[in-house]
Amino acid sequence: MASKTVPVEQAIGMVLPHDVTEIRPLDQEVDEKDSFKGAAFKKGHIIRSEDVEHLKRLGKDNIYVLSLDDDEIHENDAAEIMARALAGSGVVVSGEPTEGKLSLVAEFDGILKVQVEDLYAFNMLGEVMCASLHNNTPVKKGTQVAATRLIPLTSKKDIVDQAAALCPAGGIFRVKALRKAQAGLIITGNEVFYGRIKDAFEPVLREKLAELGSSVVKVAFAPDDIDRIASEIKGCIDAGADLIITSGGMSVDPDDVTRMAIAAAGATDIVYGTPVLPGAMFLVGNINGMPIMGLPACGMFHRITVFDLVLPRVLAGEKISRADLALLGHGGLCSVCKKCTYPICHFGK
Repeated sequence: MASKTVPVEQAIGMVLPHDVTEIRPLDQEVDEKDSFKGAAFKKGHIIRSEDVEHLKRLGKDNIYVLSLDDDEIHENDAAEIMARALAGSGVVVSGEPTEGKLSLVAEFDGILKVQVEDLYAFNMLGEVMCASLHNNTPVKKGTQVAATRLIPLTSKKDIVDQAAALCPAGGIFRVKALRKAQAGLIITGNEVFYGRIKDAFEPVLREKLAELGSSVVKVAFAPDDIDRIASEIKGCIDAGADLIITSGGMSVDPDDVTRMAIAAAGATDIVYGTPVLPGAMFLVGNINGMPIMGLPACGMFHRITVFDLVLPRVLAGEKISRADLALLGHGGLCSVCKKCTYPICHFGK
C-alpha cells in the first residue's frame, strides 16, 4: 500500500479512507444515554474545518492518504467478499460494513449450524477474522450469528481470496428451520397416575414446545407398567403425534420401567444416558422414523436440562446419535445459576 499521512489541520477537503471510531464509555460522569461506541465519521466523509477538533479528540492528529495497488483491497471491500462466502442457507449479510466489519444474521427462527473446522482454518490465515455464536445455538430471525472483518485497514487481495476459498459451497454458517411438531406427552409414574401428587411435567413441556413453535396434540398418563406406557405411546401416535416425549421412570429403581416401555412400543436406535448434568438418564430414539425422547425427573426441578439442548436439533430434523450426545460432555455441566441466562452461558457449548 502506498500511503502517507498529513496533519489533520491540513486534511480539510480530503476524503476519509476508513471509518473513525468513537468510544464514550459509561462511567459516573456520563449518562447512560450518552455512552456510545461506533463510527463518528464514516469512510468517504469529506473532512471539514469543524471536524478537526473532534478528530483530534479521537486521537487522529494525522490522516491517511491511501493509494491502493491493483493487488490490494480495502477493509470494507474485503468484508463484503468474506461475508458472502461465509453465509449459507438461512443466513444473510446485514447492511453495509461499519468500521470495516460486516454482520451475518439469521434469516428466520431456527438453530445455528457452524462448520467449526472450516471456521478454524479461516481464522488461521491471520489477517482476516470471523467470530460467531456456538454451533447448535437456537436463534431468532435477525439474531447476529457471526461477524467478519479484515484486521488491517488494507491487505493483499490474495489473502481475502484464500479466506473466501476456505468457505465450503454452502457457507460456514447455516440456520436450519425448526418444524412445528405435534407432540404426544406420556406422563408416567404411579404417584401421578393414582393422584398422590400433582403432575408438574405437562406445563413445563408445553411451554418449552411452544417457545419453539410446536404444540401438544395429546397428553396421556400411565402407571409404572411397561404395557400401559407402551399402549399410551401408541395411542398418542394414533392421535396424530409426530413427536413423542415421555416423562419420569428413567432411573434405576425397580419401578422405573419407562425406557423398557419405549422399546416395547417399537422404538429403535435407542441411546440411553448422556454426559450432561442435569439429564444423565435422558433417552432418545425413534419409532418408524418418528423421534421419541425420554425425559428423567430432573426436568421438573431444573429450568434447563439436556432436553433443551436436544429438542431444537430434533425439530431441525437431526437424528441424534451416541456420538452427538458424547460431544455434549464438554460444556455439559450446568452451573445452576441463581438467575438462569441460558442460552447465553456455557451450558451445552
